[in-house]
Amino acid sequence: MKITNRILLAPILVLQLSCSSSKVVDGSAVSGSKSNTKVAVYTTAENTNLRLSLSNNLISKATNSTVSIILDPDKTDQTFLGIGGAITDASAEVFAKLSPKKQQEFLTAYYDKNKGIGYTLARTNIHSCDFSSDSYTYVTEGDKDLKTFNIDHDRKYRIPLIKKAIETAGGKLTLFASPWSPPAFMKDNNDILRGGVLLPEFAQSWANYYVKFIQAYEKEGIPVWGLTIQNEPMAKQRWESCIYTPEAERDFLKNFLGPTLEKEGLASKNVIIWDHNRGDQLEKRANLVFSDPEVSKYAWGIGFHWYETWNGGTPKFESVGEVHKVFPNKNLLFTEGCIEKFDATKFQFWGNAERYGINMINDFNNGTVGWTDWNILLDQNGGPNHVGNFCFAPIHADITKDELIYTPMYYYIGHFSKFIRPNAKRIIETISDKILLSTSFKNSDNKIVTIVMNQSDKEVVYTLINQDTKTTITIPAHALQTIIN
Repeated sequence: MKITNRILLAPILVLQLSCSSSKVVDGSAVSGSKSNTKVAVYTTAENTNLRLSLSNNLISKATNSTVSIILDPDKTDQTFLGIGGAITDASAEVFAKLSPKKQQEFLTAYYDKNKGIGYTLARTNIHSCDFSSDSYTYVTEGDKDLKTFNIDHDRKYRIPLIKKAIETAGGKLTLFASPWSPPAFMKDNNDILRGGVLLPEFAQSWANYYVKFIQAYEKEGIPVWGLTIQNEPMAKQRWESCIYTPEAERDFLKNFLGPTLEKEGLASKNVIIWDHNRGDQLEKRANLVFSDPEVSKYAWGIGFHWYETWNGGTPKFESVGEVHKVFPNKNLLFTEGCIEKFDATKFQFWGNAERYGINMINDFNNGTVGWTDWNILLDQNGGPNHVGNFCFAPIHADITKDELIYTPMYYYIGHFSKFIRPNAKRIIETISDKILLSTSFKNSDNKIVTIVMNQSDKEVVYTLINQDTKTTITIPAHALQTIIN
């Protein structure tokens, strides 16, 4: 990876808590001059203008430090898949309301690996979800044979945005798709909303529906890398939802979805089970599916969300690590997370970004191969959303002013996505003090990328030790750093 003297993000408008806006420079004028050192340090810090900024001035000639991070690049773990976010109906509808200039700025900010943060992973919804303006499917009511199947709805907003994202990303984006519910007529509650279960007589029809979706999108020139069986299969929501017990999900994959994909020449598509929270259920689903050779052969891995922390819960990182330990040949993928309970006064609330940093570092250190944020873009109200389930995104658009609002979450995610590239290997490290969090990867070009996070109220001096090389660095209070060597 070529290390430049600055991150060339477009000038951005940040909405302050007072609702006034001000220019923020991307780092070219704030942090560090050119350096001959082989180490590059990039910093984002609260109460500063450091935003993914080259900050080699924070490298110290002193040798005294309070924390040491010791890398062992000869010991590696999982292979990195990518980082990205969900291209939902809501994101696409908001994007369409921006001016062409702002649309290009947005695409560059997320998907350009040189001028932006280089997203390589994406998720999208199979027909409607809560972040759609209304509920819809791709067939007429009662069409078990799927003769009326078409994706015309998606051609208006979502497909054009996905195509532009792929183009900006250099022609490739690892895209997986998730359904929130089968059509109402396929469920026992005859409702696309409010849970319910898939009726047995529609299991084959529903398996065919995934195939139709993949074929339709690929006909549009959008490769589908994989799919999850069901978004949040244990949650009865007031929006699109459907319940699968562990046994029901296993049997649907084993008897219908897996064989159908195989029959239709789509066996290479990567199927992800669970797609819900960390915790006991993550382990239970993994054990049930991955221990059965007849169904495990259809499953690439298991997906998870972070909402076990809803209402003050504790992140269950240990569940991720346990699955990785027991099934090292299966993949763990973070498939969704967002800051809930939207509040327009908190666009720049730093704690939201730190939640991302904590989760990403711990998930990667427990064997996760990729990390997928929720909506890539929402409006100034945290929507649109047809059930009022508004939330935060890393970038919001104030469509009344044609402005993009970059939150601290965007920069924290960027510290990972811009520098850790697909096919990197996580390398083992040890850290001497829990005041800092850290994870490290070795890219295909042998560059080592270390992410360091400081949640404390004071700056910390630490030493990064890579075999016979030692680098002493200062990390400001409430900051995230990426170190490349």
